[in-house]
Amino acid sequence: MQPSSFPRRLALLAALAAAAFAPLALAATPVQGYKVVRSYPHDPDAFTQGLFFHDGFLYEGTGLRGRSSVRKVELETGRVLQAVELPPEVFGEGITRWGDRIIALTWQEQTAFVLDLKTFKLWRKFSYPGEGWGLAHNERELVMSDGSAELRFLDPLSFKELRRVKVTADGRPLTQLNELEWVEGEILANVWQTDRIARIDPKTGRVTGWIDLTGLLAGPQRPHPDAVLNGIAYDAKAKRLFVTGKLWPRLYEIQLTAPR
Repeated sequence: MQPSSFPRRLALLAALAAAAFAPLALAATPVQGYKVVRSYPHDPDAFTQGLFFHDGFLYEGTGLRGRSSVRKVELETGRVLQAVELPPEVFGEGITRWGDRIIALTWQEQTAFVLDLKTFKLWRKFSYPGEGWGLAHNERELVMSDGSAELRFLDPLSFKELRRVKVTADGRPLTQLNELEWVEGEILANVWQTDRIARIDPKTGRVTGWIDLTGLLAGPQRPHPDAVLNGIAYDAKAKRLFVTGKLWPRLYEIQLTAPR
């Protein structure tokens, strides 16, 4: 082999190796935008921590110590039709429905409140380790976030932890998972202090797409630094997706646009 040909052969081998392994490279996660279908009034004093839609009404969990509550809200007007205050020492977090019950998490108190869906009367409490952030459910399990990159799957009756799934985006752990909603077989998760929602495969934990809600509520309408995007609800019958935020004056029905 002539010395002058050696670098060329090395370059050729490097190019062939790169081509061989190119399919293994991680493709960029697709990003979807949105179109606003309708805008509804929302209590600007509600520190939204949890949200779900059931039988034509929104149910909302609010936070902050001394101000935490669970509410039934009229969609069209934003009027609070029914509410129960949580104990003043707790900081309310995510909520979800299981049958005729509402389950409401707390942030650092390691306590969940199980309420009657119709009367809001306390049915029972259960405890869990660590923090509580978001809560959703599928047909068999509760799904809970705690601000880490892990989602916990719980038995809805015994509340025992069944397993955990680590959430990754482009191969890296995704932390700050906040409010959750189960939508058509996938988990939608607010990512705290961002204007993005992660679409998560519940089996693998992989983020299969992003929903970018930048510009949904303009900066001047967010006077408080805590007024971040948080709150996802889904009307499965009409296939309507609703989003809002902490201390936001509006709640939005949105349609997702094609990935870019």
